[in-house]
Order: sequence, then C-alpha cells, then structure tokens
Amino acid sequence: MLNISIVLYHPKWEQEVMPLVGELLRVKCLRKIYLLDNSEKDWLREHVDMEKSPGSLPLTDTIPSVSSGKIRYLAMPENLGYGRAHNIALRESAYYKTDFHLVMNSDIRVKAEDIDAMCDFMLLNPQVGQLMPRVVNPDGTQQYLAKRLPSPMDVFGRRFLPKWLNARRNRCFELRDKDLSRPINAPYLSGCFMLLRTMAAVEAGLFDERYFMYPEDIDLTRTIHRNYLTLYYPQWTITHAHAHASYNNKHMLRIHIQNMCRYFNKWGWFFDSERRRFNAQL
Repeated sequence: MLNISIVLYHPKWEQEVMPLVGELLRVKCLRKIYLLDNSEKDWLREHVDMEKSPGSLPLTDTIPSVSSGKIRYLAMPENLGYGRAHNIALRESAYYKTDFHLVMNSDIRVKAEDIDAMCDFMLLNPQVGQLMPRVVNPDGTQQYLAKRLPSPMDVFGRRFLPKWLNARRNRCFELRDKDLSRPINAPYLSGCFMLLRTMAAVEAGLFDERYFMYPEDIDLTRTIHRNYLTLYYPQWTITHAHAHASYNNKHMLRIHIQNMCRYFNKWGWFFDSERRRFNAQL
C-alpha cells in the first residue's frame, strides 16, 4: 500500500493540483493522498462544503468522481515549511504500517501505472529505501536531480560564481560524468519526487524539521543511504516544471542560504567524513 503527500503553497489548483490528483487516484496500490496546504488562505474550504463532503475536492471534468476516503486535505494553521508538513503524513504512514510513502511536488506529471510499477519494484527489492525516476523538463530535456553530497563550494559556488568558473565542479556534483541511462545509488535525490520505504524513512528519523525548506531532501536521503540503496532509476520518467524559486526571488534566496547554513552546521562545513565516503563510493 502507498500513501502520497503533496505540500501546497498558493498552488495552481485547476492547472496543476486537480489534474495531478485525478491521475494519482488511478494508482492501484493507493491508500490515501494527503494535501497539506501551507497557504495563508484556505482556498479549498471556500470552494467546497467540507461538512457535506469532508476531505473531498470539487468535482470537475478532470476529476469526475472523488472518494472522500482517498483524499485528506489539511489546511495548516501557519506555513510549517516543506519537511515539517510532509512529516504529518509520514507519521500516519508509519502508524498504519503503510509500505511506501511518496513525497512529491504539485508541479510533477507522472503516470499512475508507473507509480504502481515503482512500488512493485520496491516490493521485490527490500534493500532499496528510496527511489527517484528520471526527471525531465516540460520540453523533454534532462534534469540533473541525482547528485553527490554537496560541499559548501558546490552550493554557494554554483549560485554566486560565474558558470564557466564552476562548470567542472558542477558537472561532477550533478553526476553529469555518469551514465544516466543506468541506475545509480546516489546519496542525494531531489525532494520533488521521493518514493520512500516507510520503515526506512522512520529509521532515518523522517525529515529534520529544523529546515524550513531546501536541504531537507539532502538530509533525509543521506541518512537513508547509510542502510539502504537510494536509487536514481531511469526506467521510468516523470516531468517536473521546476520553478527555481531561489534564483528568482530574494526572499526565497535568503531562506535557501539560511537553511543550507543549518545543514552544514549539522553535518560539517569542510570536515564531513561521511560526505567524502559516500561521494567516493560513486
């Protein structure tokens, strides 16, 4: 069985969320979809009588029939951040002993049958704790979202140095030196689509809630990587309309920098033996 959680912040409901939910409801092994809304304004409650149809979305041509038992909508009292909100759903997955939990963004496009196939693969391979498929842009070009564990220069150099000066380091960091047509056991997989073995995530401590957003995916993947395979697996492909918010918004850039500093304070800025070991194993 599979639970899916999507953290929302002023999302594009009709363009993104509702078509995605309509597709996810076709997943055969689905137990529940959690929509965790960090927005200041509770959009859904303005459009649906929640007492008459608790936990359901508006009926549209995109979603012709919705069972309230499959969807749980939670409006957060405040913006909890990415990992802290997902942890609400992850703890329920742990409580109900749900086999797998998919953490994903609302700007993802994926086929329901591919999610079922990924879960079947995880069932047959208990050594796999986390899986991410090949991720492409809407135009079909590759997104390099399986990476080595970052050093401070990897993070801040690619953001603030000229591209030509950081090109060789960035190529190595993003595994562009690897054959991306084959599976890779990578210690850092993007948070846009994290298919987690629930028990592996629980053993790792779930998302570290000290991060508001950004490095929580690095933190969780590397912790799971200690005891399980964390696989980039290109047999399946999903589409991600990546917004690159911290490149276009000064407030998001400040949040990114603050939380990356928290990450390096936790794991080590220049002396991180586990980072060296995991990256060397690649």
